[in-house]
Amino acid sequence: MVINMEWGNFWSSPLPRTSYDTDLDSHRSSPNDQGFEKMISGMYLGEVVRRVLLRMSQEWEIFGTVPSRLSVPFIFRTRMISAMHEDDSPELIEVARILKDVLEIPDVPLKVRKLIVKLCNAVTRRAARLAAAGIGGILKKIGRDGSGGITSGRTRTDVKMRRTVVAIQGSLYTSYTMFREYLHEALREILGEDIVPHVILNIIEDGPGIGAALLAGTYSKDTV
Repeated sequence: MVINMEWGNFWSSPLPRTSYDTDLDSHRSSPNDQGFEKMISGMYLGEVVRRVLLRMSQEWEIFGTVPSRLSVPFIFRTRMISAMHEDDSPELIEVARILKDVLEIPDVPLKVRKLIVKLCNAVTRRAARLAAAGIGGILKKIGRDGSGGITSGRTRTDVKMRRTVVAIQGSLYTSYTMFREYLHEALREILGEDIVPHVILNIIEDGPGIGAALLAGTYSKDTV
């Protein structure tokens, strides 16, 4: 069985949506559309961080005057967030470089740089945990979380586990180490240590092409 997890437009009131998510959504060309996508996608993580930084700059004056470039939508790319988040130098040299090159703010104090790293961590961790929750929810729905499915009424001990492969594509997972680690951590919490070994996360390069081939193969097998 192949399931296409095109979940970008998933929406549920319990999702931890903040004022930054609401503002981002309302200023896009498609408000109230792809709500889940805007909380977990690499396309938007940098923009969420920018919006939080802008408010911090306005209310707490962390940079002194508000940098004009901080008001430019999508000036922060997720690859920059990743680089700042994973900067392990004592003086956070990469954080300072990006703030200078992108926002044109020189000489940002170390305590502010540390605050920005914490912000990148919070936004990334939330996105990874939401993505893991989406995977866990689908596994539960089809009975691959050890429960037998949401309507089966069986317990985990009654179910013989089968291997499930989750195909993942995109640099957010492949290149952003902390995002990947947070996603794995959340899956262990959601599924449990006994179930996680049966769920294989595989990186693929050509998602649409491989998906089409799998569906074609399944169709051919069923019609022979």
